[in-house]
Amino acid sequence: MRFSYNKLWKLLIDKGMNKKELREATGLSTTAIAKLGKGENVTTDVLLRICKALECDVCDIMEFIKDGLGNE
Repeated sequence: MRFSYNKLWKLLIDKGMNKKELREATGLSTTAIAKLGKGENVTTDVLLRICKALECDVCDIMEFIKDGLGNE
């Protein structure tokens, strides 16, 4: 299983925001934003900052995806 942040990118589109604006609103580093873009692991602090800035819940920005390789 892996994390998918596709919900986050869709939410940004709905709110008319881009990644730079998200970074500025949250105070996150470009590295953290890049990790999200690659679907890599980030800290819960990163997720909390995003949820606060976007006024949403963590389930609104991420989900678990089965990779289908039997390695769940």
